[in-house]
Amino acid sequence: MLFKDYAFENEKLNSIIEIIEMNPFRLAVIILKKNKKLIGTITDGDIRRFLLKGNSLNSVAKEIMNKNHISVSSGTSIKTIANLCRKFKIRGIPVVDSNGIFLEVVYPEKESKNTQKKSYNNNLSFAVIMAGGEGKRLRPLTKKTPKPMLKVDGIPLLERQIISLRDIGIKNIYLSVNYLSDIIKDYFRDGKDFGINIFYVNEKSKMGTAGSLRLLPENKLADNILVLNGDILTNFDFDSLLEFHIKNSSDITVTAINYQIEVPFGVIKNQGSDILKIVEKPSQNFLCNAGIYILSRSVLETIPINKFYNMTDLIEKSIKMKCKVNVFPIYEYWSDIGTAEDLKRANNLSIKGKTNENE
Repeated sequence: MLFKDYAFENEKLNSIIEIIEMNPFRLAVIILKKNKKLIGTITDGDIRRFLLKGNSLNSVAKEIMNKNHISVSSGTSIKTIANLCRKFKIRGIPVVDSNGIFLEVVYPEKESKNTQKKSYNNNLSFAVIMAGGEGKRLRPLTKKTPKPMLKVDGIPLLERQIISLRDIGIKNIYLSVNYLSDIIKDYFRDGKDFGINIFYVNEKSKMGTAGSLRLLPENKLADNILVLNGDILTNFDFDSLLEFHIKNSSDITVTAINYQIEVPFGVIKNQGSDILKIVEKPSQNFLCNAGIYILSRSVLETIPINKFYNMTDLIEKSIKMKCKVNVFPIYEYWSDIGTAEDLKRANNLSIKGKTNENE
C-alpha cells in the first residue's frame, strides 16, 4: 500500500490530517517517538472529539493521541492479526520489535484487496442541495449565473457536490432552486449524463435554507436525509458524518468548522484595577456552522408549510423540543464561496491540488 501510516509525537495536527486524508481506509495514524518507539495512535474520531473540546489545529500529535493502542510483536501470524482486526473492528495492526520499536502496519490480505470504506449509505437514499441563492455578495459574477454554478478550476460548484455525492453511492439528488433556476436545469437536466437521478424542488419565492424541505415528496422520504448548501466547496467525508448520525441516534447532526480568532495584542487579565497577568496575542477557537446536515425524517414535519424558514430556526426549534441535536466537526478542506475573494482563493488552492480529492 502506497500511503504513509505513521507520524512523530511533535508533528502538528494538520500533518496528521493530511496522512489520514491520503489513506484509502482513513485508518489510524501510528504515533512514534524520535527513536521510532510506538507510543500511541490517532484516528479520525480522535481528531473530531479533540476539536469538539475547543482545541486548536495547531496542537501536536502527543496532545491528541490515544495511548491505549493495540500492537503485535514481530512474527505474529497473519491469521492472528486478522482475528484481532475482526475483534477490535479495525483494518490494520502495528508490528513492533521486542523494544517496542515500530516496524510496520500489517493489513490482513482480504482487507488490502478492497479499498472501499464501510458504507452507511443504505440508510441514505437521497440528498438535498440548496441551490436557490442569489449570491448578492458575488455580484457582478452572479448577475447572469446562479451562485452554485460558479466555477472552480472550470467545474461548477454544484457539479463538484453532485459528483462527490455520487461517488459515495448516493444516486438520487434533489436540487432546491429559485434564482436563475433554468440555467441549473438546462445544465443537469435529469442527471443521467452524470450517472445519477436529479429531481427539482421549485421555490416559487425564497424559502430560506430549510423551508423548501417541506416540498419534498413525502412518499420518497428516507429515515435520514443529507442536506447541504449549494455554495460549499469541500472534500469532506460524508460517510463519516452519516455513521456518526446513526450511531448517536441523532435527530439532527450539524457539521461545524473550527474557526480561530487571534487577538493581535497582549490581553490583560484583571481583577478590578489590579492586573493579574498579561496573555500575549491569545487565540480563541469556535465551532461554526458548516452548512452540511443530516436530518431525521421526523424533524421535517416540524417545518412550517410554504413559509420562509432557515435551518437555524429548525435547529433552535428542535433543541427546544428536546430533540437530539449533535455537532460533528469538520477538519477536512472546506470553504463557503460567499465572496469573490473566496472564489479566487478556491481556484488558487485547486491549482495546487488541495480541492481535487473527489475528482
